[in-house]
Amino acid sequence: MAANDKFEVEFFDESVRVAIDSNNAEYVRRKIREKINRTSVTICMIGSETHSSKWVDWELEESFDKGNAVIAMALKGIDRAVLPAPIKSRNLTFHSWDPDNLARLVDAA
Repeated sequence: MAANDKFEVEFFDESVRVAIDSNNAEYVRRKIREKINRTSVTICMIGSETHSSKWVDWELEESFDKGNAVIAMALKGIDRAVLPAPIKSRNLTFHSWDPDNLARLVDAA
């Protein structure tokens, strides 16, 4: 998506591409927090098991605490899913997969 020319915003992919080689949860949190701190929008791509990840909940709470806009969008092929608790508790809209709409949402954030 970072290479998609439909996005007319500066787009930095801060996802963790290489696994953080540690079982130390605080170290992992620190590394992920560094990435979240360089963003203004957090996009939570929702799949069938996303809601069961404690890490996703933590990342979302960190994003909310930082003041990031948070967008919840289904992965391609997902029509229904249980939402992560931080998204559900804030009554955020769950958007169907649509890259054009995602571009509009990021631009408006």
